[in-house]
Amino acid sequence: MTQRLLRSAALLIACMAARTLPAEELPWVRVAPDQRSFVTEPSGKPFVAWGFNYDHDETGRLIEDYWDDEWPKVEADFQEMKDLGANVVRVHLQFGKFMEAADKPNEKALDQLGRLVSLAEKQGLYLDLTGLGCYHKKDVPAWYDALEETARWESQARFWEAVAARCAKSPAIFCYDLMNEPVVPGSIGKAKDWLGPAFGDKHFVQYVTLETKGRERPEVARAWISLLVKAIRRHDAKHLVTVGLVPWSLDKPGLTSGFVPEKIAGDLDFVAVHIYPEKEKLADARETLQGFAVGKPVIVEEMFPLKCSAEELGTFIGDMKGVSSGWVGFYWGKTPDELRRSGTLQDAIVLGTLDLFRSRRDAIVPRPE
Repeated sequence: MTQRLLRSAALLIACMAARTLPAEELPWVRVAPDQRSFVTEPSGKPFVAWGFNYDHDETGRLIEDYWDDEWPKVEADFQEMKDLGANVVRVHLQFGKFMEAADKPNEKALDQLGRLVSLAEKQGLYLDLTGLGCYHKKDVPAWYDALEETARWESQARFWEAVAARCAKSPAIFCYDLMNEPVVPGSIGKAKDWLGPAFGDKHFVQYVTLETKGRERPEVARAWISLLVKAIRRHDAKHLVTVGLVPWSLDKPGLTSGFVPEKIAGDLDFVAVHIYPEKEKLADARETLQGFAVGKPVIVEEMFPLKCSAEELGTFIGDMKGVSSGWVGFYWGKTPDELRRSGTLQDAIVLGTLDLFRSRRDAIVPRPE
């Protein structure tokens, strides 16, 4: 038996032995009366999102690539994230895996999503469901790329209707994130592709239109958000909705996304931003995060020491815990012990972030109910 299977078996046994919260005991999360933070209901106790992006495994596979045939791995990874202190797991759902045609959801994928929601309920974890992913270009349907803006938006709305209908009754949904790092192109010219440049083998940035046609960029962003939120609300009036923004969304000179926080947040329940602090530039990261605090709760939905040390990342978290109501790092399928044994620089960096995550949790996250 391989080491991975042994690990999965051990963690599954631990999971069965541990006390878990049935769905009826898992409290719902809502925006607090101060409009700056979250609470659980009905208790009203403060809630801080503290967890991981589960965007791919240790080999780069997306969850839909293995959740059918390797479900014990998903269970083991969720248990490991729970053991590391997470209360939120961000899962990235790929459009091409959930839609068979522009108006036809994939029922098998939705069933597997339901299974994932049940797993989260059992383990007392909340899901940040990020949708409309096109991370692997080879998995993007040709018919989807061929759609013009209106038809593409309508198909995206159908995706969210299907997901919301399947998840509406579960308290284990922290939020629906409409799309990872959407962008409205500049006013001059037409974008050549719906996807932004690749990071490694994945396309994390996506255009919501190919051209503005004279519209203001935030106007396009607001219209897109409004359409998708309405689609969700047809089936789910309760769960929170956000969108994962790049840090260069602020209304400043230079490169911008068009999703200016104060201009597009109206239909969102909270603002989510992705920030990767740079060495000796923590003041810049603090200023950026402050710029996304526009009268609604804000969370750092992605963070990692790409350009700084784990210690500097920890300082940033400590400095800004009064601004951000959530912090979400990354878990890629390797336990701390596996990372420690590997001896590679990359795994050493990941291990440092997991150690930071465990050590800072009690100072950031209120005790659970």
